[in-house]
Amino acid sequence: MESITFQLLRDHSAVGFGANRAFSYRFTRKSNQTRVSFPKLIRTSSGFRSCSATLSLIVEVEEKPKFDADKAALLVKEVRKSFNSGKTRSYEWRVSQLKSIEKMVEEKEMEITEALYKDLSKPAFEAFISEISQVKSSCKLALKELSSWMIPEKVKTSLTTYPSSAEIVSEPLGVVLVISTWNFPFLLSLDPVIGAISAGNAVVLKPSEIAPATSLLLSNLVQEYLDNSAIRVVEGAVDETTALLAQKWDKILYTGSARVARIVMAAAAKHLTPVILELGGKCPAVVDSNIDIQVAVRRIIAGKWACNNGQACIGVDYIITTNAFAPKLIHSLRHGLEQFFGKDPMKSKDISRIVSSSHFARLVKLLDEENVSDKVVFGGQRDENQLKIAPTILLDVPEDSLIMQEEIFGPLMPIYTVENLEDSFEVINSKQKPLAAYLFTNDEQLKKDFVQNISSGGMLINDTIIHVATEGLPFGGVGESGMGSYHGKFSFDAFSHKKAVLYRSFAGDTSIRYPPYTPEKQRLLKALISGNIISIILALIGWSRD
Repeated sequence: MESITFQLLRDHSAVGFGANRAFSYRFTRKSNQTRVSFPKLIRTSSGFRSCSATLSLIVEVEEKPKFDADKAALLVKEVRKSFNSGKTRSYEWRVSQLKSIEKMVEEKEMEITEALYKDLSKPAFEAFISEISQVKSSCKLALKELSSWMIPEKVKTSLTTYPSSAEIVSEPLGVVLVISTWNFPFLLSLDPVIGAISAGNAVVLKPSEIAPATSLLLSNLVQEYLDNSAIRVVEGAVDETTALLAQKWDKILYTGSARVARIVMAAAAKHLTPVILELGGKCPAVVDSNIDIQVAVRRIIAGKWACNNGQACIGVDYIITTNAFAPKLIHSLRHGLEQFFGKDPMKSKDISRIVSSSHFARLVKLLDEENVSDKVVFGGQRDENQLKIAPTILLDVPEDSLIMQEEIFGPLMPIYTVENLEDSFEVINSKQKPLAAYLFTNDEQLKKDFVQNISSGGMLINDTIIHVATEGLPFGGVGESGMGSYHGKFSFDAFSHKKAVLYRSFAGDTSIRYPPYTPEKQRLLKALISGNIISIILALIGWSRD
C-alpha cells in the first residue's frame, strides 16, 4: 500500500475555500517526485468558477516492496517454524485464537459492516445475517465442541490382531493456505480459518483484492487480535497469489471460479498438495404449482436478490416451472420484489450493488445478447455509474444463450418453462452439477425423485440457501461446482489428517504369522481371517472341514 501524507499550507493571499487557504497534498514516493498545479474553484450561485489561486499537488509515492516468490517462501518458512514448535497443536492455543476471533468480531462489528458496505453496498442487516453472525456461530460451535472433536475415535479390532485396540487420531496437516473470494469477503475468509485453527494448523489467508476494504480490514484485525507467528494475511492480486501458489502447502482451500480453480489445482499438483475447491455453477430452483406461492416467492427472492443481489455461489441462478404456472409465478415475483425493494429498486438501500465495472459489463452482455434482451418481463434498469442493475426477470430465453449456459452471479433471473416438472430433471442434468439445487413442491414423490436423480453439492426443499447455516451439514460442491467440504465439524475434519493407530502388547504372540509356512499354519490363518469359530477350532485341533 502506498504511504500517503497530507500537508496543509496556509496562504492568506489566496481567495476562496472559507478561511482563505490554499492546499498542498504531499504523497511520498521513493526517489520520484511530481508537482501538478490546478486552478482553484470557487462555489457561486450558478456552480463553480476558477480563480487565480492554485491547488498545488506534490506527489512522492513510497512504493511497497514487491511480494514475490522469495518473500512468499520466507513467509511460509516462518509460519512453518511456528507450527513445528508444536504450539498450534495444543488445545489451549486453539481455544485462545478462537476466542480472539470471537472478541474481534464483537468489538469490530461496526468496522466490518462499514467495509462490506464500501465493497458491495451490502445493507447492514444483510451483512450481519449472512456474514458477521455466521462467523460468530462458527466460533461458538468450535469452542463448544473442540474438546470432543480432538478426542481420538475408538475403532473395533479383528481377531487376527488380538489382543489389540485401535483409534483414529485427528492431527493437524501443517501450514494451510486459504484463498477467499469477494462476494462474502468476511465470512468466506474467516470461516475456513476457524476450521484450520480448530484443527491445530498454521494459516495464511489471501483475501480477495476485489473487496479491498474488507481485505485491508482483515489484514489489520488479524495482526491486532491473533497470533501472527502462526496466522498471517497476505493482501494483493494476481502476482501475490501466484507467489503463494508456488510454495509447498499442506492444504489449500480456494473459493471462487472454476477457471481460477484449475490454476490453483495445477499449482497444488506440483507439490501433491490436497485442495478444497468451493466453486459455484448454475443453481436451479424447480417450482411446482401446488405450493404456498407467497412463501415460496419470498424465499426465492431471499435466495437471489436479498443474497448479495444474486452475487452468491449458492444463489438461485434460474427457475424451472411449467408453461401453465409461469404467468402466476411471474406476477407473484413482481409483487414480492416491489414489496421488498419498492417501485424503483435502483433507489433501494436494501440491495447490494454489482461489485465492479467488469462484472457490471459482463452482466450487461448477458442481458443484451440477441434473442435475450426482448425476453425481459420485469426490471432491466441499470446504472453504470452506481454499478447497479435492478432485479430482472426473463421468460423463456433460448437454451443456447449465454445467460442459460454461464453462471449469472448477478440480479438476472431467467425462467425456463417445461410441459411437466419431471422434464426439469433433463434440463438440470444437461448442465454441469450445481453447488445447490432447490425444489418447491408438496408432492412427496417429486421430492424423492428430485433427491435421487439430481446431483448437486447441496439440496434444499421448499426454501433457499439456509441449508449452509445448518451446523450438521457439510458445505461443498461436486464436479464443476467443487470438491471437498467444510463447515462445523466438517471444517475440523477438512484440515485434519485422520491417522490410523493400532496398539498391541507383547502378549498373544503366535508363530502362525512367521516362517516356516506349514499347511497347518495356512489352515489356521485362513480360519482366523474367515472369522468362522468352527473352522478355527477345527484348525487348532488339526482337523479340516474340507
